[in-house]
Amino acid sequence: MAALDLLGRRWTLRIIWELQDGPVGARSLLARCEGLSSSVLYQRLRELTEAGVLHADEDGYALTPLGAALRGALGPLDAWADTWAETHSSTD
Repeated sequence: MAALDLLGRRWTLRIIWELQDGPVGARSLLARCEGLSSSVLYQRLRELTEAGVLHADEDGYALTPLGAALRGALGPLDAWADTWAETHSSTD
């Protein structure tokens, strides 16, 4: 339940998504996530770092091996979401 609580917080999954291809600096994350405030960004970065999902290095923030595994675990959910979106849009 703690993991679902962490992942369910605003912007958490988007931040993880943005880090999937490698390190990204905080300013770049803010630019990529329109509507994300700097205070929420830094709070989420702190929470995700404390949870061992990401770490800061000289290139910015990056997924840890645990964070990369999470990204892989979310793959089936992403596939389901694509199917849901197709089904949902065809019923509108």
